Amino acid sequence: MRKHPVIFGLLLLVITGALFFLVMYVITFLSGESKIISLKDKVGVVILKGVINKSKEIVDQLDKYDQDDDIKAVVVRIDSPGGAVVPSQEIYDKIVQLKKKKKVVVSMGSVAASGGYYVACAANKIVANPGTITGSIGVIVQFPQMEKLLKKIGLKSIVIKSGKYKDVGSPAREMTSDEKILLQGVVDDIYDQFIEVVSFSRSISKKKIEGVADGRIFSGRQALDLGLVDYLGNMEYTINLAAQLSGIKGKPQVIYPKEKRSGLLRYIIQEMVSAVSDEFRGEETGIQYIYIN
Repeated sequence: MRKHPVIFGLLLLVITGALFFLVMYVITFLSGESKIISLKDKVGVVILKGVINKSKEIVDQLDKYDQDDDIKAVVVRIDSPGGAVVPSQEIYDKIVQLKKKKKVVVSMGSVAASGGYYVACAANKIVANPGTITGSIGVIVQFPQMEKLLKKIGLKSIVIKSGKYKDVGSPAREMTSDEKILLQGVVDDIYDQFIEVVSFSRSISKKKIEGVADGRIFSGRQALDLGLVDYLGNMEYTINLAAQLSGIKGKPQVIYPKEKRSGLLRYIIQEMVSAVSDEFRGEETGIQYIYIN
């Protein structure tokens, strides 16, 4: 009996399609992005954790979600005491750009303070847990002072500079009153930028913000009373809120960033570097939006 060419062609097409979807599922599963082939609308999650020292990884992830039309909303999970000023501003700016196309909601973890709160202000809505430590609106710059130590061990620093302020913050000598005034001016200006961001994004007058922006911290519940956050809730609540705001019907599919996998040696080195960094974190220099506990 001869095989019917039409039936044979359809069967071959079905088998090929099934194999294609099977291969794609395996690939996305192994890459940490399983279930990415779906007819459901999606909510993308970005995780901002630890001290903010750089912005590229977070900005790249936000940009990836920006280009994905299947992702209708983005949740930024913040568990950070803040950090360097510029990376915090760059992440803030990217979220502001992203929310022109998609809803962005922040979920605050244990700590979302200083630069962490600065980033949160870019979102459409902010959700904190009742016990979240947030606030710490302010700017700080620190310089280690080792002049007396150097004298004790017989070391002396010789500096040749092009201007009187070129070695501001040198640990080898006491800071002059003029240098303190200069740095205070820079800190005040960056502090004013922080106030402007909070005032604009939260629709609160600068005068009212300045009344609580002296570095003090708040619980999530206190922040809600002050208008610094919008809702109290956990991560699940935030994802559902993001889906609702973006018009997703039913339970959304949630996409998490691909986890980086590293070898044992790389892991050990990273842990050692992290431990050393934590030890010296209190001695970091540079102007920062950071909550120091």
